[in-house]
Amino acid sequence: QVQLAESGGGLVQAGGSLRLSCAASGRTVTYYSMGWFRQAPGKEREFVAAVTSTGEYTYYADDVKGRFTISRDYAKNTVYLQMNSLKRDDTAVYYCAAGSVAVTPNEYRYWGQGTQVTVSS
Repeated sequence: QVQLAESGGGLVQAGGSLRLSCAASGRTVTYYSMGWFRQAPGKEREFVAAVTSTGEYTYYADDVKGRFTISRDYAKNTVYLQMNSLKRDDTAVYYCAAGSVAVTPNEYRYWGQGTQVTVSS
């Protein structure tokens, strides 16, 4: 089993930055693709970013491209999401997930509990 724990969320002003971390425990996630999703109140969970198991390829939702960067540290069994130029529309609970690289949540096997990101104007 893999346990995922997100951290780094919080309250930030529009235009600011945050870095989310997702620490894996239980088993290594080296062989999994890792993704970040988010869910705003009243909305469905949506894809944000993903990185393949080798780290060779990354994928981003159109509205975060150029602002967010996903990366992974194999030694620390941790995945990061660097978020710059934050907008109010980025306000959501952010979840990390491990599984097959995809933009749909059901392709991911393991999920964290989420971390709240709130962007104020």
